Amino acid sequence: MFLRILGGFLLLIVTLALIAAGWFYRPWSDYSPARVAEAFNPANIFSVSLGMSDYFPYADVETSNPQPLPRELAPLSVSYEYNGETRTLEQYLEESNALGLVVIHNGVVVHERYSNGADETSRPTSWSVAKSFVATLIAMALHEGRIDNLDQLAQEFAPQYEGSAFGETSLRHLLMMSTGIDFVEDYSDPDSDVGVLFADPFIWGSDIDHSLLQFERTLEAGTELAYISSATHVLSAVLRGVYDQPLHEIVEEHIWQPLGMESDAYWNQNVPGEDGMALGYCCLNARTVDFARLGLLYLADGEWNGERLLPEGWVDMATHANAPFQEPGLVYSLRGYGLHFWFPETDRDEFFAAGIYGQYVWVDPSRNLVIARNAADPEWGPRTGESFAVFRAIAAEVAGE
Repeated sequence: MFLRILGGFLLLIVTLALIAAGWFYRPWSDYSPARVAEAFNPANIFSVSLGMSDYFPYADVETSNPQPLPRELAPLSVSYEYNGETRTLEQYLEESNALGLVVIHNGVVVHERYSNGADETSRPTSWSVAKSFVATLIAMALHEGRIDNLDQLAQEFAPQYEGSAFGETSLRHLLMMSTGIDFVEDYSDPDSDVGVLFADPFIWGSDIDHSLLQFERTLEAGTELAYISSATHVLSAVLRGVYDQPLHEIVEEHIWQPLGMESDAYWNQNVPGEDGMALGYCCLNARTVDFARLGLLYLADGEWNGERLLPEGWVDMATHANAPFQEPGLVYSLRGYGLHFWFPETDRDEFFAAGIYGQYVWVDPSRNLVIARNAADPEWGPRTGESFAVFRAIAAEVAGE
């Protein structure tokens, strides 16, 4: 009798183990928790950065009218001073695991290079540079009159957030990263709120909107700067409500097509197919030169081919502090925050979009210049000041200063 019970118990354990293994590896699917786990392995940082579609579901962002930028490519001989040392652009690119570098001056691509397995056809991921695309779409909806003003609450457009802290936050405070909501953004801790927000949709196929209903406000909105990815996802939900389309279609219709992007892109989502929901705070994947076009739109004060796409005054508002606590160095060293764009401590009127592991779209209006850069740099944070020095040295070289 005992042996029969023991045999049944062992059979149950084996059965459960097989079920768990099947769920984890999902041989019937292109995506699985095992594949997600591989994406978090530091040894795979290059393959993940260049091939998010191999690890996570996605939806295509298509271009039907590509308008390649003119190219007059020339080598760069750039050196710069940093921490009392003279360094070269080549040193910086090698040490920071660069993938792509595109420099555009006066509307012409003057330098373009790729490394670490990337080439001109690669579509590296943007990480949080995608946030600036979401903010740009909010501005477009404002310009089109679909949004009356930035002081409207998110729940007016995204009723799934009705009564929640995020739903009762204005678009302005979401854009300013000043929600007052207790959300932990710690990239080094996979169990932090942002780690769970990234992993759970891929592992469990969870509804990202619903997962944000639990968070509560602990400070008055509009009183401090606290960068949280969840704020941008709520803005993406606002866009889905405004346009009654999934995010990838909105990007395609309002940015990719009008700006004549050179290649198709894609945006990662929680599950494959039409039921998928884009991670609104990250994971737009595109050619480096197409990321640069966002900078060109802002360089042109929101106009493209003679048509205004962004409200007058938006670029200035988005790329400067809207409150004293957004000024450089007060919360984040060397930089301040506007409306989903950063700006450095500088006398020049520079600003940039940025993402973890060293993604940048750097804009220097005084020199009519945009630098787009993709990388897979685990030390991107400590390298922030040096990155600024490199971009300024490139700009000075290209401008002939």
